[in-house]
Amino acid sequence: MFNKTKSPAPSAPQPRSDAGSAIPPLPDLPSPGAAQASAAPRPAATPVAQRGLSTLSSDLQFEGHISGSGDLQIDGQIKGDVRVGRLIVGETGAVEGNVSADYVEVRGRVVGAVNGKQVKLIATAYVDGDITAEQLSIDIGAYFQGRVLQGRREAPAPVAAPRAAAPVAAPAEVAPQLIDMKPHA
Repeated sequence: MFNKTKSPAPSAPQPRSDAGSAIPPLPDLPSPGAAQASAAPRPAATPVAQRGLSTLSSDLQFEGHISGSGDLQIDGQIKGDVRVGRLIVGETGAVEGNVSADYVEVRGRVVGAVNGKQVKLIATAYVDGDITAEQLSIDIGAYFQGRVLQGRREAPAPVAAPRAAAPVAAPAEVAPQLIDMKPHA
């Protein structure tokens, strides 16, 4: 649509080959002038652009459960559980229910449990509920009320070792205890 001439000092990263286009091309159609660039492999950090990102826009409200293996960005309001592959709750997004995804990024509001392999709370996030994650990142300014449980991937059990020979007790959840700091006579 528009072609941008190259300036001597670029101010933005240049991995895009369609510098003037705001909408990325469809995966099966090459963009104009990108025939040579398509031979180079794309970075693995952009799986969302390749599969497509479904978006619930800010003027929509949804009641019910959402499930699937795709990617979802919520800018509107959902009352119900959400279970998807990757989830982004935008700054205007709100979820009232449990959230589960491999990757969860919260910029808006979630009232309910959050479960994911990788969970990020950005500075504008508001989360009221327990978080279970392998990796958790909370930016300064994010609001979080609840418990954090670190879930880990279980290593595959050795094939030769019988499991019934030695019972292994699962770690018990320890209840918080109050500590009396007053000196006793």
